[in-house]
Amino acid sequence: MLRLSDHPGGVILPVRAQPGAKANALRGEQAGALKVAVTQVAEKGKANQALVAVLANELDLKKSQIELLSGDTQREKNFLIRGLTRNELSAKIASALEKRGITG
Repeated sequence: MLRLSDHPGGVILPVRAQPGAKANALRGEQAGALKVAVTQVAEKGKANQALVAVLANELDLKKSQIELLSGDTQREKNFLIRGLTRNELSAKIASALEKRGITG
């Protein structure tokens, strides 16, 4: 179960990053966080930018709706997702994972 939490600006989405993967993709839930794989390596913020791009693409969001709040240099990160409620974000994540054949 994802640990989504409310924030005055939207919803906080915990993410477990997997930089240097073979493909950009959502990989499911791990320890309460959404596991996201990106092909970029973790250097000079490239993987963080790639994470934003993957989240925007997979969850049908605008990049401007996604802001990295914490975990800039760690695998465990928190992103602020603007303009959605917890239920709306949860539904988008469930739909995206279902399209990839990942059941929550």
